[in-house]
Amino acid sequence: MNTAFLLMAQYAGRAVIPIEIVQADYFPHLQLEQLVRKMCRGEIKLPLMRIEGSQKAARGVHLQDLAAYLDARRAAAAKELEQMTRP
Repeated sequence: MNTAFLLMAQYAGRAVIPIEIVQADYFPHLQLEQLVRKMCRGEIKLPLMRIEGSQKAARGVHLQDLAAYLDARRAAAAKELEQMTRP
């Protein structure tokens, strides 16, 4: 199954998902400010984009970047499971 297609369905075909929605759906354990800080420091490898250069511009995550991030997290979890269950 293609993660990007699933996200397109989830977000009604939006190319850029507002950071507030990404936080609520995938990072509810973090406050919005914490999530943005972690993204800016590279602790969460997910690019945060602004619609324009202004500090007040809307921030969001491109759908393909979110799909790649989720796929990478899934691969890491599968690898960890493989290592834990290896005889």
